[in-house]
Amino acid sequence: MRTPSHPTVAPLQRSALEALPQPAAGDSFARVRRLVGESRTKSVVLDDDPTGSQTVHGLDVLADWSVPSLAAALADPRPCFYVLTNTRALAAAEAAALVHSITRNLSAAARGAGTDFVVLSRSDSTLRGHFAAELDSIERGLGTPIDARIVIPAFFEGGRYTVGDVHYVAEGESLVPAGQTEFARDRTFGYRNSDLRAWIEEVTHGSVRASDVASIDIATLRAPGGAAAVRSRLRSLPAGAHLIVNAAAYPDLEVFTEGLLGAEAEGKRYLIRTAASFVRVRAAVEPQPLLSPGDIGGAGTDGGLVVVGSYTNRTTLQLNSLLELPGVAGTEVDVDALVDVCSRAEEIRRSAAAARDAIRSGRHAVVYTSRERESAAGTAGDLKTGRTVSDALVQIVRAMPERPRFLIAKGGITSCDIAIGALGMRKATVLGQASPGVPVWNLGPETRYPGMKFVVWPGNVGGPEALRDLVRAV
Repeated sequence: MRTPSHPTVAPLQRSALEALPQPAAGDSFARVRRLVGESRTKSVVLDDDPTGSQTVHGLDVLADWSVPSLAAALADPRPCFYVLTNTRALAAAEAAALVHSITRNLSAAARGAGTDFVVLSRSDSTLRGHFAAELDSIERGLGTPIDARIVIPAFFEGGRYTVGDVHYVAEGESLVPAGQTEFARDRTFGYRNSDLRAWIEEVTHGSVRASDVASIDIATLRAPGGAAAVRSRLRSLPAGAHLIVNAAAYPDLEVFTEGLLGAEAEGKRYLIRTAASFVRVRAAVEPQPLLSPGDIGGAGTDGGLVVVGSYTNRTTLQLNSLLELPGVAGTEVDVDALVDVCSRAEEIRRSAAAARDAIRSGRHAVVYTSRERESAAGTAGDLKTGRTVSDALVQIVRAMPERPRFLIAKGGITSCDIAIGALGMRKATVLGQASPGVPVWNLGPETRYPGMKFVVWPGNVGGPEALRDLVRAV
């Protein structure tokens, strides 16, 4: 098997985005909204962790993928819903088996309801996840041929752009090639390539050649007639092709989506691996302002609860800033103590008691895992380590006897496990965003805290003061 190459790509300045061609005149989003309404095809987002609803509002997130539950969601008049798979917390084989099962249930539910749907495989905008394993399993579960696989990792709210087939992560005024960031050094999902053609070859272990990967560039998307050019390009792809979509702003995704919908109307079927920005466009969800602090916090004098499981450098900076805020009481959960059978239960009890006392006294409890990347459990980022830590955080939240004023979970896997494992969520509705790229869910009546606003804060989103600013305001 051919060994993928790892070409070096230089960082850019953010100002380089201003030098790109200007979008063509016209309201492409209005045309997308009309086409989505005419198609009556439901977008179903299989989300590999709960942060993917970070650009939408008014849509449901399901943690139940039984055929009856999926049939009810398909019958709903809204154009899109999410299924929370949390597969980024699973090994590749487990992830593949799960999405295959969900997709088969979707197909069965759609046949019963007489509804058509398209699958959007939502994953991390910094390229972490089970790319090949999930797409292969989704295609098998659908049981119908797919004309091409489309890769769209742009996420503008989080500063992720794809230009010249290279994926960039904004850090200050610099655009850093994704393969040169901390995310590329992820213990489970690490990679070396920033050029998405080479990245696809890398993560498919050479089964897809970089030279065989097609792309649509920004110049095409921003030229007059861009949607027609996209439609023509999609129709000309060989069966089973991979296509990269470059995008540096929402008009790029809108023009692409207009062309995509035109190709789908002609009978083409595509499987899309995407970050969050494309979902809003494909579902024709209008943008809305950020939620106010009053939309998030509850009544009462008791304090709120923040649970931090993410170990990224960005999260640690946000945590350190938050802990300096007056009225905040931090409780560090010692990861080494969690893996020792003799100390685990006591460490969970101690941490839960400290958080409970803080909330009852009107302070905001911040429960966070020790920040060392190496522990007795293994290296931060290992799936086994993550499972151990997340299970403990779930038990700590379960031990809270009262409803906190607000609840913020930091980290995708942490958010999912708390929502489902600690709070019993089966379905939630996305209200909007507390901060750019930070979704807020309204928890359903089946949960421990019905109607609570649950803030799902991704580990890789927001500036150093962002978490502190929200807690201070709420």
